Amino acid sequence: MATVTSNASPKSFSFSISNPLQSLIPNKSPSLSYPPRKNHHRLGLSVNASVSAPPSITTANAPSPDYRVEILSESLPFIQKFRGKTIVVKYGGAAMTSPELKSSVVSDLVLLSCVGLCPILVHGGGPDINHYLKQLNIPAEFRDGLRVTDATTMEIVSMVLVGKVNKNLVSLINAAGATAVGLSGHDGRLLTARPVPNSAQLGFVGEVARVDPSVLRPLVDYGYIPVIASVAADDSGQAYNINADTVAGELAAALGAEKLILLTDVAGILEDKEDPSSLVKEIDIKGVKKMIADGKVAGGMIPKVKCCIRSLAQGVKTASIIDGRRQHSLLHEIMSDEGAGTMITG
Repeated sequence: MATVTSNASPKSFSFSISNPLQSLIPNKSPSLSYPPRKNHHRLGLSVNASVSAPPSITTANAPSPDYRVEILSESLPFIQKFRGKTIVVKYGGAAMTSPELKSSVVSDLVLLSCVGLCPILVHGGGPDINHYLKQLNIPAEFRDGLRVTDATTMEIVSMVLVGKVNKNLVSLINAAGATAVGLSGHDGRLLTARPVPNSAQLGFVGEVARVDPSVLRPLVDYGYIPVIASVAADDSGQAYNINADTVAGELAAALGAEKLILLTDVAGILEDKEDPSSLVKEIDIKGVKKMIADGKVAGGMIPKVKCCIRSLAQGVKTASIIDGRRQHSLLHEIMSDEGAGTMITG
């Protein structure tokens, strides 16, 4: 049992982790095991626990304490590389609906924060919105992957995202030992929205017109984890529903983030859409644009990739589309050579 306590101003927290290595040991499921990325973009050490164990360790027994220390020590270069750096994570998909995956994401965020990284969580909440629309007998309608949002639907979107999903995530992070602060684009004029070009068909669906990260900087500097709901108002105060991927990308650019990470329900970008084993582990902007032109990136993956390209063009170091169905995928992506999806570089 490891116990961490802090009495530093302006906040204090304490928490316990009953096997500190669980969140550092990758899931060994064969269907989700990926080869390492090229070493020239990643440090040459890995927290992968599938390496050969010392002779005294058998597969029938748990790792010895010395082996656990070895795994933790191997994470040191990654901690040193990313300590003090901002990591923007877009949270969605299966990771939002599975209690086990939700717990995994929360514990990863807390661990990253405790070792000195500065995570910022951006979320949507499609399944919860659909649930409450169904309870109110309001049909959910989508066009080109975007929710058609009339005035009534916009009111429900705001209530669900800001009032329910956001505060639930804040509570979970707080309970896990870190300190989170829930925000939306409205707060501190963090985001200013404008209607999308085809708003006549989509209603109150918006895009990001401006980002003012002033409200975030003191929170990050003091070690809080901002949790941001993807709704915002325009200059007149009209609320808009904004795609959470877009919000994460624009925030990452405005903050000069080291990494943008999008959690998805797929393994990443595939060379062949029909072949799950054809995962592209690493690619640059030129390469991924060619994949779009060749039709290898299509459907719902296109807006995610374009979001990554836009953030990279504005100064974000790397952008990753990772497999949110994999437990501790955030730790795999940040603290290992193998990663957990596709990393796009500038």
